[in-house]
Amino acid sequence: MNNNENISWERAHGERAHGERVSAGNGYDAACERGGACESDVTCESGVAGEKDVACAAENDSVLDAGRFITCAAQLSYNGAPFHGFARQPHQCSVQGNIETALATLFRIPVQTVCAGRTDAGVHARRQVISFDMPTSFEERIHSPRSLFALNALTHDAIAIHDIKVVEQGFSARFDAIERTYRYLIYNAVAPCVLIEPLCWHITKPLDVSAMQQAAQFFIGEHDYKSFCHAPSAVEKPTCRFVRCVNIIPVEVWGYACVAIEVVGNAFLHSMVRTMVGTLVHVGLGKRQPQWIEQVLHARDRRAAGPCAPACGLTFWDVSYPSVAFEQQQQQLGSAWGARL
Repeated sequence: MNNNENISWERAHGERAHGERVSAGNGYDAACERGGACESDVTCESGVAGEKDVACAAENDSVLDAGRFITCAAQLSYNGAPFHGFARQPHQCSVQGNIETALATLFRIPVQTVCAGRTDAGVHARRQVISFDMPTSFEERIHSPRSLFALNALTHDAIAIHDIKVVEQGFSARFDAIERTYRYLIYNAVAPCVLIEPLCWHITKPLDVSAMQQAAQFFIGEHDYKSFCHAPSAVEKPTCRFVRCVNIIPVEVWGYACVAIEVVGNAFLHSMVRTMVGTLVHVGLGKRQPQWIEQVLHARDRRAAGPCAPACGLTFWDVSYPSVAFEQQQQQLGSAWGARL
């Protein structure tokens, strides 16, 4: 199955096709590092829908369905440790649930969001993007700097919203993304480093980075990644994905030498990046030869690959769009989380 067929299938089964009304949380995200059960729609700040809230929601629905709406997008980062993943889940703390509650509190209407890549529990994000629709009457408030300040005050301390803007109507943070980047951080030393431990996988045995770089080349191009996908999430779904590059980069974090595995592609399957990392580490530890990656790809069986790497080391690093750009207010973040040596 080629990439166009993948996108067609996702649009038919995902949150929406381009230009349609958002219904966040339904279907599995192509860039997903976690699936998740859906919660009921977010209500106003009380968390319980009263008559006024129901009327407000009904009026908002009619406005959006009639086409009198604007599409908004926001760029954010978060530390994934406190959350049970990005996606809304019943009775669990999630990034999406927290942001939608903040939006509903600020604007006094239910808001449903779509993200560029739904991350697993414990996975971080450096430049995540969400999109959502609002009535046209809210455009001035969206442009106001006070809205950005208020949203940061209303969201969890582990979430930072860097930019929010009105974009082209119908823009989807998920479907309009042309490329996504994940970065996995490994600290390879005998003694642990407690300062960066929450953001990396500490491996005490020495890694053969050269062998890992050779192995990484087998991922380049379009392949069936069923062997690298959480098996239940692949049932009756396409598992072909295009990976443009896998870079194994020596980086320095707070003066500590680390190894970053950067994966760039059009979309990713559930646990795909973490399983790729775990498999590359098997090669780096000398348990397998670099050519083994090719055998694992052909097997199309999750049992053929290496272990799934811990969530704490993975960060949703960036996402690209053909026509939407955001203010890069935190340029220091790149050097703080890993600069090339």
